[in-house]
Amino acid sequence: MFKLFSLTTILFVSSSLLAQSASAPSQAVTDAKQITSKVLKREVQPFSIEKLYTTRNIGATSWSPDDKMVAFITNISARNNIWLLPSDGGWPSQLTISDQRQIDPVWSPNGKWIAFGSDHDGDEQWDLFIVSPLTGELINLTNTPDVAEEGAAWSPDSRYIAYMSKPRNSSTFELNIMDVLTKRYRALTKDTPKELGNFGPLWSRDGKWIAYTQEHATGKDSNIFIADANTGKTTLLTPHNDEHTYEATGFSPDGKYLLITSNVTGYENAGLLEIATRKIEWLTKEKWRVSSGSFSPDGRRVTWTANIDGNTDVFVYDLPSKQTTSLPLAKGVNGLAGAATSFSSDGQRMLYYHNGPTSPNDLWSYDFSTKQSRQLTHSLPAGLNADDMVEPFLVHYPSRDGKWQISAFIYVPHNAPRDQTHPAIVYVHGGPGSQTVNSFNRIVQYLANQGYVVIAPNYRGSTGYGKEFTDANRFDMGGGDLQDVLAAADWIQKTGYVDPKKLVIMGGSYGGYMSMMALTKSPETWAAGVPIVPFVNWFTEVQNEDPLLREYDLATMGDPVKNKSLWEDRSPINFVDRVKAPVLLLAGGNDPRCPKSEAQQVADVIKKRGGTVEFKVYENEGHGFARVENQIDAYSRVAEFLKKYVPAPPCGCTL
Repeated sequence: MFKLFSLTTILFVSSSLLAQSASAPSQAVTDAKQITSKVLKREVQPFSIEKLYTTRNIGATSWSPDDKMVAFITNISARNNIWLLPSDGGWPSQLTISDQRQIDPVWSPNGKWIAFGSDHDGDEQWDLFIVSPLTGELINLTNTPDVAEEGAAWSPDSRYIAYMSKPRNSSTFELNIMDVLTKRYRALTKDTPKELGNFGPLWSRDGKWIAYTQEHATGKDSNIFIADANTGKTTLLTPHNDEHTYEATGFSPDGKYLLITSNVTGYENAGLLEIATRKIEWLTKEKWRVSSGSFSPDGRRVTWTANIDGNTDVFVYDLPSKQTTSLPLAKGVNGLAGAATSFSSDGQRMLYYHNGPTSPNDLWSYDFSTKQSRQLTHSLPAGLNADDMVEPFLVHYPSRDGKWQISAFIYVPHNAPRDQTHPAIVYVHGGPGSQTVNSFNRIVQYLANQGYVVIAPNYRGSTGYGKEFTDANRFDMGGGDLQDVLAAADWIQKTGYVDPKKLVIMGGSYGGYMSMMALTKSPETWAAGVPIVPFVNWFTEVQNEDPLLREYDLATMGDPVKNKSLWEDRSPINFVDRVKAPVLLLAGGNDPRCPKSEAQQVADVIKKRGGTVEFKVYENEGHGFARVENQIDAYSRVAEFLKKYVPAPPCGCTL
């Protein structure tokens, strides 16, 4: 349901090393009349759900120690398994064959094993596995159905793995160290308060120290600690007052510095934390979201990314010369790949992802000597023409209360006349600490292809626009953020493309909750609603959700007794009798974040009162749908539901 890992007064600040600023964002459109449909002067290729969802997912990656191979997660087999790929490019080979999804491959420094996580039918109770890249031998290191283990980090000698562990009935992640030879483990952290959790273990190169981040359940306050790997003795490196986040992402090869991200300036920025003195040397001072990366093997370079109004660029900083280079990459969402580091062991290459509105996420390699990139994976099927996909407009519109400028992306079908005949979908992201970015979205591309205008707003509470904006819906969930979503529906009508009687609200997770809030609080606005894996009742949600998320809810909505009236007002289940539009609900049978019982409550009430509702539970899925056949089925249902209740005019494409 919520984004759980983000990361905070400064003991020392130096501005002498501030790098060059990130580039300014593309000019956002503020006048709705400037939104235009692209005229192709030809028929547009008709897309199908089946073909779009054969576009493969490319997930987490890891270099082999000899730089010859890359391990990565992909669903080429219709399941998220581990595949191996030559780092110079070539045909990938499947390493693990499992019906269950797998995450986060991490190659051991000696090259003998790859550690990864796997759960059961989406329940997020991850077990920690290792697999031999040579023989395929597979070992379950933990085998604990009621404990989640994830975030594996190998010791430099490949003997130990540090990892995060949380029992199903606990709200707290602790850190353990396992001896891979014996499977015995010991606690690195213990007795952590229930509202805190420990994340992201990082080994020093000499194997003596482990740095990690301890975060409050709200995600609005965190600290960096360093622990003696043998004794477990910990030292706080970031003491501070007020709420600020600090996250450690890289350990310098000499063990003297940590590369960090912190929002102490009001926005996330990258810095170097000197462990001995606790002084921070800022590398960036942006008013966009910067996320630090890792050190190069020789310690001369560090990386970070900058999210600039939904587009993300990759930066490399040379520490001796204090020079920053922005990699010459296509616009979209470019991210750092690799597990412990993005750099190859010789420091000559770097893994990154490119994801754009018309190009799904793919893995690339950048060569520092030639300054050229090589595409390593190819996710888009040959039968899909990227030229027929829609590139969105970045727009800004004022919030209804005048407090904020809201950023959104708008997708307009090709060859669409400005005649107020098109239905529009307000597509709401989850989180709420998340962000709609300029990336590939299968269902949005399908809907635009079929004649639907789509607006995806970054309402208050979204990340990417500074601490104040992200905190703006605290103790007001479903309040001001809902008004920002409703303002998106107002603004999209001003383009002249949209039929005001054909507005649809759609979203997943917290976006599903917002969809239900919109359907109940502004029922006259909508012609249809599609809440996906939603929650609808704050009281039953905190009873049934994962305990870590329960702590988040209590910290962001307050006490359910003292704030009972707020909890009641912001629970759309209490107002379902107001719903006028047909509703399609989708849920996962093993969802630990928004249990299927939440969507079931809505379906039962609407059916009882004779309303129109369709409800589907995917019993072998969790929070969202990982199996390709379920993705195809789910979004085929969405497509047919919308065509039935909110049909679009001809889309400008023919068979």
